[in-house]
Order: sequence, then structure tokens, then C-alpha cells
Amino acid sequence: MPMEFSLPQTNADTLAFAAAAVTALIGLFALFMPRLALRALRLTVQPDRPDAVAEARATIGGFMLGTAVMSLLLFDQPMVQMVLGAAWLFSAFGRFVAILSDHASTAYHWLFLLLSLVLAAMPLAAAFGLIAG
Repeated sequence: MPMEFSLPQTNADTLAFAAAAVTALIGLFALFMPRLALRALRLTVQPDRPDAVAEARATIGGFMLGTAVMSLLLFDQPMVQMVLGAAWLFSAFGRFVAILSDHASTAYHWLFLLLSLVLAAMPLAAAFGLIAG
């Protein structure tokens, strides 16, 4: 029996779907334009060590895209929503630790901390029923 793809019908599902879509866009960007993605993250590639480009494609792009595609397909499943939300929440936690421990308290890091928190809150609010249908 083929699996049907449906679009979100409720506000909660729309939030989870939108967070997954943003994650997919970030993943696609890192997968197909890794040098630009690294530059956007303020990282540089050593000319004699192009491994960083492969790492951006695989770890940033591939992992985010894989998580996002499954979240787009199964956006109405609470466990999938929790996984996506937890991933963004731990990303925010890592950013917060960097701000405190690595002296990275810049507008750039605070903006990306806020973005990570918003992207975490969207699917978690849906998973925990905090958004009315």
C-alpha cells in the first residue's frame, strides 16, 4: 500500500511542517553549496585540507536534510516532532554554551541562538499539544 503525502491541516501541524521545511532548506544549502554555507557560518577551509567541504556536505547538509525529509513526510507524528524539536533545542544549547564558554557573545551568535530556539519551539509546541488545532 503506497504512503500518501498530505499537507498540514491544523496550526500545530503547520508549525511542525514549517520547521521541517526550514531545516530542509538549510540542509540543501549546505549539501549543494558547502563553501558558501561554511562562509555563512564564518568558517574557512584550508587550501591544503578540503576535508571541511566534505564535512559540511555530510554532517551539516546530509544530516539536516535527512532529518528534515522524514519530518516533512511524518510531520503529524508527535515522536517525529519531538525529534526535530530536540535536535534544534540541543543546537541552541550548544550555541548558548559557546556564548558563555568560548567568549562568542556576538550579535551573530545571539541571532542564531534565537533562530534555533524558534525552530525548536515550533515542532515541540505541536508535539506537546500547546497549539490549538
